[in-house]
Amino acid sequence: MPTNDYYLVLVIFTAVTAFSLLLQACCLLVMAVVVLKAAKKMQAVTEEVKGKALPVIASAQTLLDDVSPKLRTATSELSDLSQKVRHQAQNVNQTMDNALVKANAQIHRIDEILTTTINAVDHASRSIESAVASPTRRISGIIHGVRVGLGVFLGKQQEGRVRREPVMPPEEPLTRPERTATTVEFPHQKQA
Repeated sequence: MPTNDYYLVLVIFTAVTAFSLLLQACCLLVMAVVVLKAAKKMQAVTEEVKGKALPVIASAQTLLDDVSPKLRTATSELSDLSQKVRHQAQNVNQTMDNALVKANAQIHRIDEILTTTINAVDHASRSIESAVASPTRRISGIIHGVRVGLGVFLGKQQEGRVRREPVMPPEEPLTRPERTATTVEFPHQKQA
C-alpha cells in the first residue's frame, strides 16, 4: 500500500498547488482592478492639472519672454552705472588728495611766513630796544655822575656816605620759542 499513500500525497499536493495558484490568480486580478482604478484617478487628476497648470505655465512663459530683455537691459545699465560711480569716486578721491596736498603745502608756507615775520619783528624790537636803551643808560649814567659831582662840589654829601642810585641792569630781550613747521595730516592720508 505504499503506492496508494504515494498517490494520495500526490493528489493532496496537486490540490494544494492548484488552490494556491487559484488564490494567486485572484490576488493578481484584484491588484489589476485596483491599479486600473488608480490609473483612472491619476489620469483624471493629470487632466485637471493640465487644464489648470498649462494656462498658468503659458502665461508665465509669456511673462518671462517679456521681462527677460528688460532684465538684461536693466542689469547691463546697472553694471555701467556702477562702473561710472566707481570711476567718479576715484576722481573725487584723487581731487581730494590733490587738494589736501596743496592745502598742506600752503599751510606749511603760511607757517614759514609767520615764523619769519615773528622772528623779524622780534629782531626789530631787540634792535630798537638796544638802540633806545643804550643811549638812555648812558645819559642816565652821565646825569648820575653830574649829580654826584655837584653834590660833592657843593658839599651836600658827606665823605663816608656816598649815595648811589640803583643802576638798572641791562634787560635781556625776551626770547620767543622757536616755531617748527607742522604738516596737517588727514585720516585717509595716513598710510599703514
